[in-house]
Amino acid sequence: MALNISMERLQQDLDKYAEFGRDANGGMTRPSFCPADFEVREIFVRQLEAMGLTVTIDGAANIWGTLKGNGQKQGALVIGSHLDTVPNGGKYDGALGVLLAKEIIRTIMDHKVSLDHDLEIVSFTAEEPNDFNLSTMGSRCFTGKLSPDHLKEVTDSQGRRLAEAFLQAGGGLDKFPEMKTLQKDKKAYIELHIEQGKRLAANNMPVASVDKIVGIYRDKITVIGEANHSGTTMMEHRCDALTAAAELILMAENAARNDEGDTVCTVGKLDVIPNAANIIPGKVEFILEVRGETREDIRRVVAAIKQAWKHVESKRRVQIKELNILDQAPVRLDEEVVALIEQAASDRNAPFLRLASMAGHDASHMADICKAAMIFVKSPNGKSHCPEEYSTWEDIEIAGNVMLDAVLKADRHLG
Repeated sequence: MALNISMERLQQDLDKYAEFGRDANGGMTRPSFCPADFEVREIFVRQLEAMGLTVTIDGAANIWGTLKGNGQKQGALVIGSHLDTVPNGGKYDGALGVLLAKEIIRTIMDHKVSLDHDLEIVSFTAEEPNDFNLSTMGSRCFTGKLSPDHLKEVTDSQGRRLAEAFLQAGGGLDKFPEMKTLQKDKKAYIELHIEQGKRLAANNMPVASVDKIVGIYRDKITVIGEANHSGTTMMEHRCDALTAAAELILMAENAARNDEGDTVCTVGKLDVIPNAANIIPGKVEFILEVRGETREDIRRVVAAIKQAWKHVESKRRVQIKELNILDQAPVRLDEEVVALIEQAASDRNAPFLRLASMAGHDASHMADICKAAMIFVKSPNGKSHCPEEYSTWEDIEIAGNVMLDAVLKADRHLG
């Protein structure tokens, strides 16, 4: 007889966690290391301990809970996602994956299922872009892509050191060496997430297996002009950093639109300095992001953008500085685990698609150290990173039970 998750418990969890970080605009604002994040971390740890799991907080402040198996097989199966949000985001992105993972473990414990592997839940730190300019931070730290040497001088816009934030959250740069040891026993990672697009909705499918994750490239661009009085400086005498940045951004958009692939380009964060109505902007900083299914697609669009930018400095009399802050390669996920997910869906008579993820996820980094795959839940309106983000309880229940079955199949089939 198939096991089924408790939707009542899951709904209560989602509603409870959504109380922390709710903002005046109706969304969730809970970036890692903010007060609401610390509150949620404390609640999450208490809940895992109350379930009887062994709780560990690693150097990057990722939170792990372990349900011990019967010892017949070495290594751990890992399920989870992240609890941080974007500014004014929704309550499902990330949190659904963590809280559903917790519900899966509770269901297994309720039915006294003996697992051959240890089963671990993880909540990764700072999956979303944040004030430290390091997204998928926790999983990158855990998989060795971000080292203490790289991180010890990192600060946010207020001058707070990342090393201090790690300590406050129970981690610390001195604990990073331990993560190399913890990596070794991870056998597989399965992450459930809302789709954040309309492909499942367009095909009237509740769930998808995910076999690849697009690459993400980000540059921090600084445009340096000359601040001056908005009334007394004639147009021909201006070195306006903002109008120069506007031209750069439009050129980037055109380069992506004119490319033959499905690559996308976005500028979603822009800081104007000094940001006053009567001062010509002297400096502008923005983040250029390019995403594509292959590294070649990304490099082609980035090259086209940089070529288009070449003459802006002299024409606008500004200086342009570029700093790469992310160059994440596209990732192909594990075919064996993807097949187990699809078999679980078939066994449940759940219609499904196989999709590539156009968003970055912690699974892309976990794939470097173990077998990894993802499950998507339909987003009926295709919206995410906004208060309107949602998935129906019916679709969540289908996807949650598919994931539960996939975990049980992975426990049996993975050596």
